Amino acid sequence: MQIQEQLAASQKANLDMLFTLTSGIVEALGKLAELNMQTIRSTLQDAIDQTQRALSVKEPQQWPALQDSLAAPMAEKVQTYSRQLFEIGAEIKAESARYAHAQWEAYGNRAKVLMEDVAKGTPAGSEAALAALDSAFTAASTLYGTLEKTGRQAVEVTRSNFDAAAAASSKSARRGVASEAQAAKR
Repeated sequence: MQIQEQLAASQKANLDMLFTLTSGIVEALGKLAELNMQTIRSTLQDAIDQTQRALSVKEPQQWPALQDSLAAPMAEKVQTYSRQLFEIGAEIKAESARYAHAQWEAYGNRAKVLMEDVAKGTPAGSEAALAALDSAFTAASTLYGTLEKTGRQAVEVTRSNFDAAAAASSKSARRGVASEAQAAKR
C-alpha cells in the first residue's frame, strides 16, 4: 500500500510541476506576442514619421543627413528588441531548468528510497554491490550538478557578451552618425 501512495504522490507532484512549467511557457509566449505587437506598432509609427520627414526634404544635399539621423535610433531599437527577446528566452530556460531540477530531485529521492528498500532485502555479502550502486548514483548526481552549473554560467556569459556587443554597437552607430554629420557640414 505504501508504494501505491508514493506512486500517486509522485504522479501528482509531476503533474503539478508540468502545469507550472506549461503555465510559465504560456506566460513567456504571451510576453513574446506583446513584444512583437509593440515592435510592429513602433515600426509602423517610425515608417510614418520617416516618410513625413523624407517628404519634407527639399534639397538633395539634405538626404545624407536624413539617412544618418535614422540609422542610430534604428540600431538601438533592434538592440532593445534583441535584448528583450533574449530575456524572454532566458525566462523560459530558467523555468525549464527549475522543472528539470525538481524532477531530478524527485528521482533522487525515489532512488534513495529504492536503494534503502533493496538494502533491507539483500542477502549478506552484497554490501559491495550496494556500495557500487550508491557510488554510481552519487556520480550521476555530481554530473547533473556540474551540467546545471555550466548551463547557468553559459547563460550568464551569453547575457554578458550580448550586453557588451550591444553597448559597442550603440557607440559605433552614434559615432558613425556624428562623423557623417560632421562630414556633411564641411
